[in-house]
Amino acid sequence: MEPILLLMHTGADGTLGKAALESLSAALALGGQVTVGLVGGQVQAAAGRIAGAGAVRMLGVAGAEFAEPRYATDAAAAEALCRAAGAGLVLAAGTSRWARALPGVAYRLNGRIDTHATALEETNSVPAVTRWYYRQRIEAVLTRSQRPWFVLLDPRCWPAWSGPGGTATVELVDVAAGAPRTRVTGIRAPQTDQQTIRPDAKLLFVAGAGWTKKQADGAVHGVEAASLILDFLGKTQASLGGSKSLVDLSGEGQAVLPFMTHMNQVGQTGSTPRHPKGLSTCCHGEEPHVVGWRFVMERRAINLDANCVWARGKADVVYVSDAFEVMRKLNEILRGR
Repeated sequence: MEPILLLMHTGADGTLGKAALESLSAALALGGQVTVGLVGGQVQAAAGRIAGAGAVRMLGVAGAEFAEPRYATDAAAAEALCRAAGAGLVLAAGTSRWARALPGVAYRLNGRIDTHATALEETNSVPAVTRWYYRQRIEAVLTRSQRPWFVLLDPRCWPAWSGPGGTATVELVDVAAGAPRTRVTGIRAPQTDQQTIRPDAKLLFVAGAGWTKKQADGAVHGVEAASLILDFLGKTQASLGGSKSLVDLSGEGQAVLPFMTHMNQVGQTGSTPRHPKGLSTCCHGEEPHVVGWRFVMERRAINLDANCVWARGKADVVYVSDAFEVMRKLNEILRGR
C-alpha cells in the first residue's frame, strides 16, 4: 500500500473533532505508512491525543494565523504538508474547512480530488474509494492513477478512533502564508435551544406537510404543531428534518412552521443525514423522501394511512395514528422524566 498523508485541523481549543478522529480510523484501516499532518493554532496537544495510533510521522503547521478557518492560510498549510510528506494518497475529513481549501491544493499540486467518500478499501495494493452519485441512488467504486489523490471522507461513516494518548514529536513545517486579506472577527451562532440542525444527534425527527394541513376538526393547527415539535426537539436534542413539500410552503403563501427552512430539507433534493435513529411524522414517504433516509439505521414513522408507502418495507416500524396525539403523549412522557 502506498504512503498516506492524513490531514487534520484542530478546533478553536486545540483539540481534534469527531470527524478528524473518524478519518484517522479510516486511514489506519486502509493500511500502509500513515503520516499525520496537523494544522491549527497549537498542534502539540492534538498530536498527544493520537500518539497511540502508531502514525509513523507527525507533521504540523502551527501559529495564530492558522487557528481560524481561512482559505488562504489553510491552502498554504495543506500544500506545505503535502510537499513535506510526499505521499500519493491524501485523506481528510469532509469538514467545511477542508472542503473549501483542498480542491485548490489539488490544483496547485497537479493532483485530483474526490469528495463524499463513504468507504475505502485496498485492491491489489491499489486504494479504491466508494461514493454515491445521483442523490444517493448510484454507488460507485473509484480508483485513480493520478497522484497526489485527495479524498474527503464523509463524517459518520467510520467509528471515531478512541485509542490511548501519549507523547508525540511533531515536525513543524514552515509556511510563508503572507498577510491574509480576511480576518475572523467573531462567530455568530443561534442559541442552543434555537438550533434545529444537529448532525451528531442520535435521533432525526422529520416533519412533513401534514403538520400544516387541516386536521380532523377541519381547522389548521400550525401554532400547536410548532409548539409540539419544538417541545420535542428541546427535550430530546434531536435534529430536525423536513420534506421538500413542507419547506416549499413558504413560497406558496400557505401556513408554515416558522423554524423550518430549506437547510432542514431531507431527501432527493436535500441532505442525506446519518443518524442512528429516525422518526418521520406527517410524511407520505415517497421515494424522494426515502433517499434522504438511506443511511439512518433505525427508521420509524407516524401516519394515519395504513397503506402509506412507509408501511411497505421502507420503515422498520409504522405507527398508524394521529401525529398530533402521539406527539402530545410523547412530550407528556418526556416531561415526566
